[in-house]
Amino acid sequence: MPASGRKSIFITGAASGIGRATARLFAEQGWFVGAYDRDTPGLTTLEGEIGAANCIVGALDVTDKKAFEAALAAFAAQTGGQLDLLFNNAGIGRGGPFDQQPFEDILELVQVNLIGVLNGIHSALPLLKATPGSLCFTTSSSSATYGMPNIAVYSATKHAVKGLTEALSIEFRAFGVRAADTLPGLIDTAIIPREAADNAPKEGMFRLTPPSAVAQAVWDAYSSDKLHWYVPPEIEDLDKAATLTPEALREQLAAGGLFNRQPGQT
Repeated sequence: MPASGRKSIFITGAASGIGRATARLFAEQGWFVGAYDRDTPGLTTLEGEIGAANCIVGALDVTDKKAFEAALAAFAAQTGGQLDLLFNNAGIGRGGPFDQQPFEDILELVQVNLIGVLNGIHSALPLLKATPGSLCFTTSSSSATYGMPNIAVYSATKHAVKGLTEALSIEFRAFGVRAADTLPGLIDTAIIPREAADNAPKEGMFRLTPPSAVAQAVWDAYSSDKLHWYVPPEIEDLDKAATLTPEALREQLAAGGLFNRQPGQT
């Protein structure tokens, strides 16, 4: 078996951004990587970077449950039925006022960002159960702290992911499987419009952050029982404010002042 007893990680959305940075980091640390994405050219270059002996790559549409099961079966054949870390990372972004969004875009957001995560967890659970100390890890978002205007449905899918993670972190204890997520802010990936990235604050919770920072959170999460990983850490302030003063936060968002706050301000 190519994994040869190494720990293993299965990553969706691995061809670029957070997924690619995570694949690189885990490969550097000696893990066997399963890298899956719809972007097959991106996977080809990733395989060249980390080495074919250190990974298995394949095309995957996370909205297709049977395809997900087939991808995991191919991965498990390389690892002897082991899966130390499932990283449900694949996601898409669609923005704009809710009343102006095509309903097809709304449905696609739900299919990829929520149904895709459900497909992954449900399909991978037998492997996670079979692997001592395994972790089910998912990319949520800072928009899961409070519903964000102009990305309302995206935000809703990420709220769902966060709630699902919290529930499963309790349920999965019965199997010895942990569950956790990451709530990234403004990460320098293709999902962020170039104009937004160029105009991002230089400091504060919504400063532009490299994908490697999220990859590091995934790495740290494997050795921790922490539930939510905020990147950057100041995003946690937003989560607390959303719980303690939701009306005040609503008014800040409506006034457009949220993204100008300094570190530590709530």
